[in-house]
Amino acid sequence: MENAARPHIIEFKRIGDASLGYISVAEKETLPFEVKRVYWTYFTPEDVQRGGHAHYDLEQILLAVAGKIIVKTELLNGEIGEFILDKPNMGLYIPKMCWREMQYTHNAVQICLASIAYSEDDYIRDYDTFKNQTF
Repeated sequence: MENAARPHIIEFKRIGDASLGYISVAEKETLPFEVKRVYWTYFTPEDVQRGGHAHYDLEQILLAVAGKIIVKTELLNGEIGEFILDKPNMGLYIPKMCWREMQYTHNAVQICLASIAYSEDDYIRDYDTFKNQTF
């Protein structure tokens, strides 16, 4: 994928119409990595900011299947992005070594497609440690 090293929106095909409803599908051909883990977050209080970390190896696609999520990203080169997820067929690709912060509406339900299984060792939870990474 051309934008694989930068956060970017992935639009998943929307099948159906307003009279019957819609379905969107994430298939191997539409994803920039093989999914090893899926998890979801919900009922996050609106005054709680989540994220505040980066990952050494994990790549993710975040989807707001309900509600709205504002995602702020920062790459090691200082490139900053802000993305609004409020459509269930729009996902945000987050590459490894990308700092992220998320703000949710209370009714937001986030699905995360992850490239690796959970490992606490993969987290960078200190911003200064993140900014001092060299590759």
